[in-house]
Amino acid sequence: MNDGSDLNGNLEFLTLGDILQLLGSNGCTGTLRLKSKYAPDPAEIYMSKGNPINGRNGSLTGLDAVNSLFGWTVGHFEFESGDVRCEAVIKKSRMSIILDSLSMLDEGAIEKLGPISYTQEDKSASKAVLARPIIKGPLVDYMYVVDEESFEAGQEITIEGKHGNWIWVVMEGSVEIVKQIEEETVTLLEIHDGAFIGSTASFLMGGNVRGASAFAKEDVQLGILDSQQLAGEFALMSSNLRGLVISLDRRLRELTNQAVSLYKGVNPTQKWLDGKKPVIKQGAQEDQIFMITKGEACVVGKTKKGYLPIATLREGDFYGRVPFLDFGHEPEAASVVGSEDLAFSVIDPKELSDEFGKLSTTFKNLLEHTVTCIAVTSKLAGEFLAKHTSAKPKKK
Repeated sequence: MNDGSDLNGNLEFLTLGDILQLLGSNGCTGTLRLKSKYAPDPAEIYMSKGNPINGRNGSLTGLDAVNSLFGWTVGHFEFESGDVRCEAVIKKSRMSIILDSLSMLDEGAIEKLGPISYTQEDKSASKAVLARPIIKGPLVDYMYVVDEESFEAGQEITIEGKHGNWIWVVMEGSVEIVKQIEEETVTLLEIHDGAFIGSTASFLMGGNVRGASAFAKEDVQLGILDSQQLAGEFALMSSNLRGLVISLDRRLRELTNQAVSLYKGVNPTQKWLDGKKPVIKQGAQEDQIFMITKGEACVVGKTKKGYLPIATLREGDFYGRVPFLDFGHEPEAASVVGSEDLAFSVIDPKELSDEFGKLSTTFKNLLEHTVTCIAVTSKLAGEFLAKHTSAKPKKK
C-alpha cells in the first residue's frame, strides 16, 4: 500500500468495524482506501471528524457502499488524513453503521468477498460472534497506568454485586462481561485490547458496586489505572462536562438493566409512555444538548420488532445529540418523552466539545469506551426484544 499513509494494514487482522472504531475514537478526517484481489477496483470511505460521510465501491455510493465493504474480509486498507472534498450524504452515526452492517452481514444481506465457505457449524459460530460484537479501544495510553496484573483464562476479575473501585485497561487478551439473569449466566460484551473494565463510577462513588462480572476469556494482561489522577482530572472539569460524564455512566447502567428485563420478557415501555409528552421525535433534526433540571424523561427507540426501552433520565441527566460522543440513540434512533413537569436547560455543544478535546487521552478513551458499550448494549437489548415480542404496545 501507499507508504505515505497514516495507517495501513490487513483486513484479516483488523476488520472494517475495528478500523472505523479506531479512526472514530481519534476523530480522524481523511480517506480510507480498501483493496482486495477479489474486487476489480479499490473502494473508498470518506471520514470527517471520525464519522463516515460518503463512500464508493464500484457502482455503489454513500451508505450502500460503506455497508457493502463490511463483506470485505480479505484485502488491505490504508488511511490518509487530510481534507475530504465530497458531499456528506451519510447521516447515520458511526456505531449505528457498524452494528447495522454487522447484523446485515450476519443475516446474509451483505455479500462476503473472498474464498469463504461455511459448514452449518461454522455459520452458527459466526452468528454467535456477530451477536456479541468485540469491543476494542485505541492503543493503550500509559500515562495513567500505575501497575499491571495478569489473569489466566477462566479466572474471575470482578464479581457482580461486589464492591470495587479499580479500573483496568486491557493491554493484551480478551475479557467477557457477563450478568447473572435468574439461573443463567449471559454474556453481554466481549472486550479486547484498549477497552476498559470498570467505569467512571468506580472512582466517583464510594463503595461502588459492580454491575456485572468480568472473566478472562483467555490469558490477559491488564493495566491498573490511577484512580486518584482520574478523579483529579474530573474535579477540574466544568460542571456541565462532569454532569455529562455521570449521566453517560447512569445511561449505560439503566440500559443494561433494561436489557436484563427484556431478556426475561418484561418490557416497561407502555408504562414509560403513559402520561408523557413528546420532547424529541425519533428521526428529527435536533442538534442541541439538554440537561434536565426537573422531572424525568424516557428514551425509547422504535424498532421493527416494537418499542425498545433504553433509559429513564432524571435531574442532572443529559439528552440530545452530543457531537463528539456517538452513542446512537436520540434523535436518530430513539425518541425522548418527558413528564408534565419536565424542565431543562440548553447546553452549548461547542463549549463541551472544546473542553472534551483538552482531556487526557485516557479520559477521552474511557468516555469513548462508555458510549461504545451503550451502543452495543442497545443492539443486544434489541435482540432480546425481538425474541419476546413482534408487535409494538398499543397507544393510549
